[in-house]
Parts: sequence; C-alpha cells; structure tokens
Amino acid sequence: MTLEADMREQAAEARALMRIGLPIVLTRGGRRAIVLPVETASHERIATLGEMGTPFLALTDRRATTLHIPAYDGDMVRLALPPAAGAAWLKAVADPARDLATPLKGPFRAIRDEAPDTVAIARTALTLAKRAQLLPAVIVLPTDEKAELPASLPRFDADALAALASADLVLEEVSSARLPMEVSEAGRVHVFRSADGGEEHYAVEIGTPPRSEPVLVRLHSACFTGDLLHSLKCDCGPQLRAALDQIGREGQGILLYLNQEGRGIGLANKMRAYALQDQGFDTVEANHRLGFEDDERDFRVGAKMLRGLGFDRARLMTNNPAKVEMLERAGVEVVERVPLKVGLNPHNRAYLATKAKKSGHLL
Repeated sequence: MTLEADMREQAAEARALMRIGLPIVLTRGGRRAIVLPVETASHERIATLGEMGTPFLALTDRRATTLHIPAYDGDMVRLALPPAAGAAWLKAVADPARDLATPLKGPFRAIRDEAPDTVAIARTALTLAKRAQLLPAVIVLPTDEKAELPASLPRFDADALAALASADLVLEEVSSARLPMEVSEAGRVHVFRSADGGEEHYAVEIGTPPRSEPVLVRLHSACFTGDLLHSLKCDCGPQLRAALDQIGREGQGILLYLNQEGRGIGLANKMRAYALQDQGFDTVEANHRLGFEDDERDFRVGAKMLRGLGFDRARLMTNNPAKVEMLERAGVEVVERVPLKVGLNPHNRAYLATKAKKSGHLL
C-alpha cells in the first residue's frame, strides 16, 4: 500500500498543470527538460525560461506543414527561438487564428541535431498538450543534469507517460439510475469514470437488451453545439435524436455518450476550427492547421463501456466504417452496420461532403 501517485495519476497531474500554465520537468535517459505549453504560458514564465537557457518550440507536423516548415522529426518539428522571441511571437506561431494578423513570422530554423532523449521528451510534451485539450505547441528547455532547478517543479518520466497512450484503459461504472425519457420510459443512465482522471462517459440503456444477443448501439461523441444548441453546422444533433428514437422504437439498445468533443480536441479548439472554417478551410484542413489529426478520439472507450455492461456483439449505428474497425479491434464484434443518414441542410452540406471524401463516411 502506498500513498504515492501511480503513473495514471501522474499523467492526470501533468495535464492539469499544463492546463493552468505551470511548467513541469520531463526526464528520459539521463536527460531532462522543463516543458511549458504555449497556450497557457504567461509572459513572465516564458521570459524566465529564456533567462535560464536556450529553449526551443515543439510543434506537430500538421502545424509545421501549415507554416511550410519541414518536419525533420517525422511527426513534429523543433524550432530555434529568434533572439527577440517572446510570448506574442510564440502564440502567433502556435495559434492559426493569428495567421492573418501576423503573416510574417519566419524565417524559421528547424533544429536537427538534438539528443534523441530530448526529442522524445518534446514528443511526449506535445501528446500531453493534446490530452489536456490545449493547442499542441510547447516550449522545451533542455537542462544539464547538474543544473539546479526549482524544487517545486514536478518531475515526470517521459517514457512512462508516453506508454500510457497504448496501455489498457481502466474504466469503471460508478453509478446508475432509472431515467424515464420521451423515447422510452424504460431508460437507465450508467456513468463511467476513467482511472486517468479524464472525462466521465455515459451509457444510456433503453429496455433490457439481452447480453447474449448483438445489441443495437450508437457511439455518439459529445457535441455541445449540435446536441444542445441544435447547430446547423454539423449533423450531430439530428444523429443523436434519430439514434434515440430508433432505439426507443425497437424497445432496447444502448447509446454511448462519449465526452470527446470536437473529435477529441475539446470545445475551445473546436471553436478555433469553426473560425478557420469561416475563412474557407474545411473541417479536416482546420484541424490540421491547429496542429491536430483529422480525428483525435479514442473509441476504445466505447468498447470498454460495452464490455463493462456485458455486451461483446453489436449492431452499430454509424456512417463511419472506422468506428466499426476500431470497435472490432477493441474486442467487440460488429455484426451489422446500421446507417444513420439524417441532418443534411444547406449549412452543413460542404461539411458532410468533406466527411465522405476525406474521412470515408458513407453518406
């Protein structure tokens, strides 16, 4: 028995510290670096890092492509900071909302001759920023092992944090209760909580689906704008309501409501993507300009919840073949893909066309 934090708890702590703009120390193979996310960093802390040594800026390859910088590290790039670089320059490079206001940010000098351990630390820092739903841009200050650092700076093992991305998910049902709904009075909501301190997720069970049969199921990612505000920019709200209606008509089934807003990038970044769409970029291009992949969601969450409820076979309501593949890879057999084609309107026609063309949705 120990009172010390395990690695999942340490990862949650690291993400929380980054969200509020506090620096952390990542270590690997005898190397260490102070890491600070650009989005939440204060002017004072950025200046302090510059006084302590020679920090660099790490960006994903997606953001680097937007800035026309070769990503020599494969999935990311490390940029040397110009002598006069401060918070304004860093935030302009990290945030595409500032691209039109500050078009002349270069010339950029990519770093190519750093120790592999420092490169790995930068990669882990970018992953943490994504998981914290921040813009994936981090300031990294490599430090000598003998350099004296403030004792209050939390230290984390970069390899251990990186390994959590592929580790088995730990989800547990923490509560459930009966919930009569318009589509069915025989409703029940199950709340699942993650051991890594992430978002809670919800399973809405209608009726009493037999655990020995394939269950009609919808994996629905949270969409504040579509689900609650009835946004016309997407088809999420109509899909949610149509899925519940169909499950209600059949009398039994499961709706999994996953708190992975904006394809896993969070509501703030989703609004940034919407602003870029207003400039003429499609949904995939907007995500890339922000530094994210097309889709940052983890559908293993849905599979874990289904198995936790006792199901290992499903009739999946989706237009996205990738969801079928990911569920099956996570141990849930999909015996049928049930189309869910609703919600087309003049405002989202281009958005749906992009999903079909670039993300493979069957629309």
